[in-house]
Amino acid sequence: MQAMLLRFATWLGQKLLGAVLIVVIALAVYAGWLFLQEEGVLEKNRLVRLQQAITQRDHLLAARTAIERRMASVRSEVAVQRERIRQAEKIIAALRELESWWERWWPWSQARSQQAANAEQLKKMEQVKAEASSRWNELERAVTRVLTEQDGIDDSLRLANAEVAQLEASRSRVRQYLLVAWHQTKWYVLFALAGYFFGPTLWSASLYFGVAPFLARGRPIRLGPDPAALPAVGESHVSVEAVLRPGELLRLREKFLQASDVGVEQRTRFVLDWRIPLTSLACGLVELVELRHARPEGEYRVTLSNGDDPHIETAEVNIPAGSSLILRPSFLAGVLQRTGERLRIRRHWRLFHWQAWVTGQFRYFEFVGPCRLFVSGSRGVRAEVLADRPGQPAPARRTNQDATIAFTPNLEYRPVRAETFWSYYRGMNPLFDDLFAGRGLFIMQETATQGGAARAGQFWATVWNGILKVFGL
Repeated sequence: MQAMLLRFATWLGQKLLGAVLIVVIALAVYAGWLFLQEEGVLEKNRLVRLQQAITQRDHLLAARTAIERRMASVRSEVAVQRERIRQAEKIIAALRELESWWERWWPWSQARSQQAANAEQLKKMEQVKAEASSRWNELERAVTRVLTEQDGIDDSLRLANAEVAQLEASRSRVRQYLLVAWHQTKWYVLFALAGYFFGPTLWSASLYFGVAPFLARGRPIRLGPDPAALPAVGESHVSVEAVLRPGELLRLREKFLQASDVGVEQRTRFVLDWRIPLTSLACGLVELVELRHARPEGEYRVTLSNGDDPHIETAEVNIPAGSSLILRPSFLAGVLQRTGERLRIRRHWRLFHWQAWVTGQFRYFEFVGPCRLFVSGSRGVRAEVLADRPGQPAPARRTNQDATIAFTPNLEYRPVRAETFWSYYRGMNPLFDDLFAGRGLFIMQETATQGGAARAGQFWATVWNGILKVFGL
């Protein structure tokens, strides 16, 4: 339980560290891109906003000047109306003093006409006073409105001055770019984080529970009839001795040649088979060492061992006449045959077969006997013989797809979903296993993992291995 919690804590810590790195890298890259732009996008926006604020402030200043002129004009007119009222009141007071009670009863017509003229003048002055008072009241209300409007313009002008001062003030460019970078990339960053945390799990679950059961259905691949005899597979060891008898030759990858008896003729074989030069080149079966027994008697011994990887073991596979073996050439270390005999290799294409699209392998190579092959595998090579057993309706066996080296062509071969989701999700097993059914044998390496040297370029190695698998290599 503690080990499981420790593994979970380690996984969670790696995920959190990866999330932090994603955020930091995304922000740094985008902020750096902004910073390297000429003048900067944000600086341009700031200048535009500053120009707009200055223009708005100029408009407000012009409006304030116009209001001040209006205020001066209104106040001047108020003074005029006030003077009119004063003059009218003065004339009215003088006219009222000219009136007397005894003049109303004076019989002379000249006095009565003067009295009527004064009354008419008094009426006009009272009308002038009323008009001036009404106009004066309107001007006072106008002054109040103009003062209110001036207060609003002053408030807007203060805000405009504050915005201009803020935009003109110096700011931290790093903070500015980081804020803009986060504002413009936050949804992409959140999407990337969601994909980083939950994407692999959802993708693996959809493949395992949805796609794999559907793709695994279908007719299996069978490449040939039942053989007359099954190939014989010897025990695998780190080093294996090959016996050369008179008239035999051995074509071998150079890295597998560890030692040989004196007297064996050696020369360079540039390509394993000139009929498949590209295949030989892709599998590394070029610049081979050809060892030949040219004498009429005796035996020579050659020791095979992989000098690059100590985890690789080699085994001898003897394919008799009337038998054959479907083999991936990338596992082939060497071929031993009679001098003058040509290595027979049949190629089988399965472009329109459903199972071929599932496994990603469309071409298969069949090595036809008689010949002796030397195959290599990680941690050893083992042969699984399928035969009738009590209690089983038909012999069948499944194995890790990455571990399959070869199988007899009469077996029905198809991919099946990995047995457990956890092993697939943790990368311990590929999505599909190989299932072989029938009476025959298949050869597999003990472990499907690669050594530390091979993991140095794991990404490109995966791409390259996928290409090789498509062509059956």
